[in-house]
Amino acid sequence: MNILNKNKQSLILSQLTEGNSIRSIERMTGVHRDTIMRLLVRAGDNAKALHDERMRDLQSKFIQCDEIWTYVGCKQKRVPKYAYSGILGDQYVFVAMDADTKLVPSFLVGKRSDPSTMQFIRDLADRVKGHFMLSSDSFPPYTKIVPQVLGDRIEYGQVHKVYNEERREQKRYSPAHLIEVTIRSIIGEPDPDRISTSYIERQNLTMRMSIRRMTRLTNAFSKKLENLVAAINLHFYSYNFIRVHGTVGMTPAMAAGITDRVWGWDAVL
Repeated sequence: MNILNKNKQSLILSQLTEGNSIRSIERMTGVHRDTIMRLLVRAGDNAKALHDERMRDLQSKFIQCDEIWTYVGCKQKRVPKYAYSGILGDQYVFVAMDADTKLVPSFLVGKRSDPSTMQFIRDLADRVKGHFMLSSDSFPPYTKIVPQVLGDRIEYGQVHKVYNEERREQKRYSPAHLIEVTIRSIIGEPDPDRISTSYIERQNLTMRMSIRRMTRLTNAFSKKLENLVAAINLHFYSYNFIRVHGTVGMTPAMAAGITDRVWGWDAVL
């Protein structure tokens, strides 16, 4: 059995988290795309296990939450009637970020629904201890689920944005025009100056640039939910433990006190 050496595996994982497609990596490395996909899934599973182990009892003061859209197989309107809608079609990546250390302690791939939101907020509650301030957009399930799960552990504020409607051909290629932003206090007395989703929305750009299957208007979208989840797991391992963040001058895991060094790919291989 021919097994790739660890240097070649590390190279492939680096390319996967730098926005390269499966077939471009195949051309650059000479490794078959099926082998690359198996490595992605295996390393992604290991990355999630490591994340679950390390992201515990975290101290955070300010956390921002958001959801970013992607899809599996086809967009929601083209999902066949006979298909199981939980796998194909629109998927959202829920992400929570510490505004100070830039650490991502919690993330989830799922539908933009109440059950997914509940699972995401419960996961965040399990990983961050103590009292903290939470900011999010005005996605309706947050308003009822966050108080239910986090209760008096948080000060909670929302950023509500209103956009005008663009013509259909404009809407596809450019964002709608922002016409109003409203800051809302939902729980307690959050600091109005810290109610923001700016950092987490910038993280959305990082994800689209670093994960090829999330780049818009390409044929690199995920064909299987398993592969999308693995790519997300791998991205956040790289983001938290390997990539030095320009704002904090170290990896987010170092800034949060989880580790004292920059990690490599050995931990997931």
